[in-house]
Amino acid sequence: MTVTKTRSGGCACGAIRFETRDRPKRGGLCHCMTCRKAHASAFNPFLVFDPGDVTVTGAASAWESSPGYVRYFCPACGSRVFAKNSGQDGRVEYEVSLGSYDEVGWFEPQYESWTLRREPWLAPLETPQFVRDRVS
Repeated sequence: MTVTKTRSGGCACGAIRFETRDRPKRGGLCHCMTCRKAHASAFNPFLVFDPGDVTVTGAASAWESSPGYVRYFCPACGSRVFAKNSGQDGRVEYEVSLGSYDEVGWFEPQYESWTLRREPWLAPLETPQFVRDRVS
């Protein structure tokens, strides 16, 4: 019997809630300008899941920040909770914001992308570093 670990989280006001199952496929920090601006932060910590491992409840608003990349946020409090990434290869992944989880300290980033845009005062993590997009 396989035991599935479920973790939950949501937006700041609670209007949007989500659950993820199992461990993410991967997770990292993104320093690109779009993530910085979308999160009003120096970087975006995120986790990547298959769509079948994410359940979202509540009404979310969305905007497409780049072709095939749709960011979802709460229309009441503005919290950015997750994104849907439809790759050119037809693969769909969900990116869940690490800061939206109720539980802290259970996942450490596996890499950093867009380090070209990392703040100079922020030390690199001891993980693979990618100047732009992550290389598979």
